[in-house]
Amino acid sequence: MKNLIWFRNDLRVADNPSLELACKGEQVIAIYCFDPRHYEIGDFGFKKTEKFRAQFLIETISTLKASLLELNITLLVYHEKPEIAIPQIVKEYQIQNIFSQKEWTRDENKVIDAVIAKVPALVNFEYQYGQFLFHPEDIPFNTFQDIPQVFTQFRKKCEKYTKVRQLETIPKAMPASNLISITTRIPSLNVLGLSNYEMDSRTAFPFKGGEVSALDRIKHYFWETKKLGYYKKTRNGLIGLDYSSKLSAWLANGSISAKTIYWEVQRFEKEEIKNQDTYWLIFELIWRDFFKYIALKHGNTIFQQGGILEKSYEWNYSDSKMQKWVNGTTQESFVNANMKELAATGWMSNRGRQNVGSFWSKEWQQDWRYGAAYFESVLIDYDVHSNWGNWMYNSGVGNDPRDRKFNIARQADMYDAQGKFQRLWLQDTLF
Repeated sequence: MKNLIWFRNDLRVADNPSLELACKGEQVIAIYCFDPRHYEIGDFGFKKTEKFRAQFLIETISTLKASLLELNITLLVYHEKPEIAIPQIVKEYQIQNIFSQKEWTRDENKVIDAVIAKVPALVNFEYQYGQFLFHPEDIPFNTFQDIPQVFTQFRKKCEKYTKVRQLETIPKAMPASNLISITTRIPSLNVLGLSNYEMDSRTAFPFKGGEVSALDRIKHYFWETKKLGYYKKTRNGLIGLDYSSKLSAWLANGSISAKTIYWEVQRFEKEEIKNQDTYWLIFELIWRDFFKYIALKHGNTIFQQGGILEKSYEWNYSDSKMQKWVNGTTQESFVNANMKELAATGWMSNRGRQNVGSFWSKEWQQDWRYGAAYFESVLIDYDVHSNWGNWMYNSGVGNDPRDRKFNIARQADMYDAQGKFQRLWLQDTLF
């Protein structure tokens, strides 16, 4: 059998079910497409992918290409729509099976449908749910429609009845004859229509993309510094490399799997310490799962103004307010500092995201989808389900039964009492 692995948001060789299955064939080729649509202006006026995440992705693909080469698998990289590149490879190499990670949100579904329409009907598509902690076949709900709307109900039931699966094995290397002679090039930022940049020295996320960097980060955060043992106490920090695990960016593009992190936490708890802090990282992985299941349950409703609650708030939108929010020139210095950090680095703390999101949608009562779209554009660790799920949650149209609003000044007093974070990012302004 001649197999093609279509890499999307599963950019790793470890714990990759698509890779493991594809390598059972006689010939295996891999492909990744830098889809030009990802670098165009989206529905709300922002490029869907800006320079920070694009650079992280370029680094990730470089690592993936090298890792696959060690398995004698050629990764073909195209700056092209998948529905154009994939059918050509299918025809040239007489591909019989296409292995890919299952995706289910609007834009991803359009691409899948376009590819299916362009390849021969006899080509078999195999989809794997490789991005979950709790596999869909294992969760204690009969259908996705039975997924609870409240996170705590979901978490408690999954923790009680669902076991995390063991890791998939990395396949043995294919014969050297499996390699093909086509040479393709990974595009640069300029080719993608984006500008080069130098990393800001203040960034809390100075890391490279790719599976190797993800594993290095785990080694540092878990084993070298033992910071995992303090995770819950420090996770609301604002400055520095180690106030949180920072694993979200690698998780977002699939450089590492949630299961890999989970089993490493289990090992840490056996060999070092088991406490609320170590559990809390798993807790956050379950949150990530929850938003993925909410997207499976509700489909494109997660992108609509009324959210999954279909609430009809009186939303507004102002270009001038958007500019002030994006540029960090609002009346709230804590919001401004966080927004300047995001614009300069592509990173913002969890605490910052909650505050700037609440400010945009609750304080200014601006259409939450514009905020979500800006985050989609700029964040290094953008994940479609977590981003839009969190924005719905913070904006009162999602999974928060309390529909809370943040007191920004009080939050600043609690988490930046000495003003150190605000001074770091507002040093050129009168703070």
